[in-house]
Amino acid sequence: MNYLELLWTTLLGTVWDVLPIVAIIGGFQLLVIRRPIHDVRRTLIGFLYVILGLAFFLTGLEKALFPVGKLMASQMADPVASDPNALWYHYYWIYLFAASVGFATTLAEPSLIAVAMKAQQVSGNAINPWGLRLAVSVGVATGIALGTVRIVIGWPLHWFIIGGYGVVMVQTLFSPKAIIGLAYDSGGVTTSTVTVPLVTALGIGLATAVPGRNPVLDGFGLIAFASLFPIIAVLAYAQFAGLRADHRSN
Repeated sequence: MNYLELLWTTLLGTVWDVLPIVAIIGGFQLLVIRRPIHDVRRTLIGFLYVILGLAFFLTGLEKALFPVGKLMASQMADPVASDPNALWYHYYWIYLFAASVGFATTLAEPSLIAVAMKAQQVSGNAINPWGLRLAVSVGVATGIALGTVRIVIGWPLHWFIIGGYGVVMVQTLFSPKAIIGLAYDSGGVTTSTVTVPLVTALGIGLATAVPGRNPVLDGFGLIAFASLFPIIAVLAYAQFAGLRADHRSN
């Protein structure tokens, strides 16, 4: 399928995906609120931009980001995977690459930037947006690197998820209450437009290259790490900031 055919197919699929949203918004506006839609022309143009933007974005994922992430993971893993005596720590370049991708994509994540700016506003500048973004980025980098280690070794995913959320529960008991909600939201904003495609392609490419791994069973799950470890990182950042403030006051 060439680019134009893929774009057209994706555009039609996007229209069908957006139509229920349009129906719900229009239905509530006209039947429940019972008020006319102000500036119908501007609203329709906005929906058109949404449809076109999603179609181009999804086409770009299919033709660029997914192949690039999968190819890079395969190229770095193949030389080691071909060695029958290779051990898990011989894949260190994969771990470094995964951490770098996780850090860079999260730092540039538009949804995280928006949350950090809003957190600064509502906290009266008490929350440093750069500090929050760096903490979340470090959390994602750590999580994805650990997730790639899990893929190489073949350990079950649920061990890490259960253990990680156990750590989160303990941290929650000892963290400032004002930061808990923001920390939990920070895990969600990382799974957005920039991070997910590259991380997913990385996991599938690595699971394809490593002998004995199933791309379906082992390739997925990195997004769970990308959602979990930012919570741990932000809570740890808040706890460290609180301890430093107490030390200064004493």
